[in-house]
Amino acid sequence: MPHRRLAALMTASALATSCAPSSPESDGPALVPVPASLRVTEGSFTLASDARIGVRSAEGAPVAEELARLLRRSTGYALPVVREPAEITLEISGDQELGREGYTLDVTPDGVRLAAGTAEGVFRGVQTLRQLLPAAIESPAPQPGPWTIGGVSIEDRPRFSYRGVMLDVARHFFTVEQVKRYIDLAASYKVNVLHLHLTDDQGWRIEIRSWPELAGDDSYTQDDYREIVRYAAERFVTVVPEIDTPGHTNAALAAYAELNCDGVAREPYEGTEVGFSSLCVDKEVTYRFLDDVVREVAALTPGPYLNLGGDEAHSTDPEDYEKFVARAQQIVDTHGKRLMGWAEITSGSVAQHWNPREPDRARAAVARGAKLVMSPADHAYLDMKYTDSTEYGLDWAGLVEVSDSYGWDPATVVEGVGEQDILGVEAPLWTETLATSGALEFMAYPRLPGIAEIGWSPAAARSWEGYRARLAAHGPRWSARSVTFYRSPEIPWN
Repeated sequence: MPHRRLAALMTASALATSCAPSSPESDGPALVPVPASLRVTEGSFTLASDARIGVRSAEGAPVAEELARLLRRSTGYALPVVREPAEITLEISGDQELGREGYTLDVTPDGVRLAAGTAEGVFRGVQTLRQLLPAAIESPAPQPGPWTIGGVSIEDRPRFSYRGVMLDVARHFFTVEQVKRYIDLAASYKVNVLHLHLTDDQGWRIEIRSWPELAGDDSYTQDDYREIVRYAAERFVTVVPEIDTPGHTNAALAAYAELNCDGVAREPYEGTEVGFSSLCVDKEVTYRFLDDVVREVAALTPGPYLNLGGDEAHSTDPEDYEKFVARAQQIVDTHGKRLMGWAEITSGSVAQHWNPREPDRARAAVARGAKLVMSPADHAYLDMKYTDSTEYGLDWAGLVEVSDSYGWDPATVVEGVGEQDILGVEAPLWTETLATSGALEFMAYPRLPGIAEIGWSPAAARSWEGYRARLAAHGPRWSARSVTFYRSPEIPWN
């Protein structure tokens, strides 16, 4: 969580350096993220009422069924899924020349053929197929059509393997259904990681059975959390849980007095200050507590990473901080996960760069062999206000309009940190001022799709002018899905 006492930062006004637009930008449909390669071809295909969806492999069947479900609700067509080539055919070849998530998509007058080496690749291609159809395809009720797609030939794969969103459910709690909707919207832009900020000074939001007083009424039971993980996995989204330590721990310190050095439970906290809380590093109970929490959360989480935060531990002595992180690393290793944390963390496989004023932390993480997830707050933090008059959000990192959120490149944002050092990008959404799904969506859209494109698309394929024109076509899609979004004056909305 960023330090709220930092001086306001200047927003970056320069947009991403753009080469001469490649064919995906300058020609063809309004796709976000822009594909690596797109060629417009002759003719078009119209989905008819007797169309079928074909898939030969059992591995691809769930993706085909999900596509059928999405298309049935807006077209009213039966769209049976069959185990043979059909008007829309999904193929899993096993050939991973385009990587785990790459795919090819061809639309001709005869039909649609989507091929990939894995079911995950087919799923990513399905998101592109949805965007090729008219915006009304996103409607939850039958629409009149017609459902026509112009001819295209696409070959696509991601630039970075990690393309995440972070949702803070500690400051304000969001239900399982609200989180599922956030996953659905993000996954439609090829996001593949959900980082859940589960604990902070204001609340502990996941049941820990060995420490039952941590979680209150507004929290996830372990079954709730399993359901979020299951739902995300069906959309090829990996959940990364964050248990922020040793700071941002007032909720735990209020629940259990023994976690405090003086043995006195802290008062519950509802404010927005940071840096005042700390686990007691010298007490052995601290590490029993941490081991229990990591053990239970790791058992619920199939993904490789467990995030222990490590940020803004201003009340922890630096020497104590180093000692704590070393013990925490051992605990995470013991439970079969890879340690991840914010840029301040001094161990772990992955560090997350967030503070534009502290590039040295990113360079230090790379020097010790960690990979970086890039989330510069003056570009990627979705809780920053768009303008001075934005109803929600904060402005400690500056005002972040759509062009600011799009106008950066992960491989150039920190001097000395290049493409080879970067695992991917993430768009965090902190919720001190956000209490409803509508507020979440207003702050995320239209900025999140641009950050998703930064993570997916080749740098040379991106330009602001091309992007703003493509993004404009997504307004009707969001309206069809009842998404609350900010109609930025920078975008020529359709």
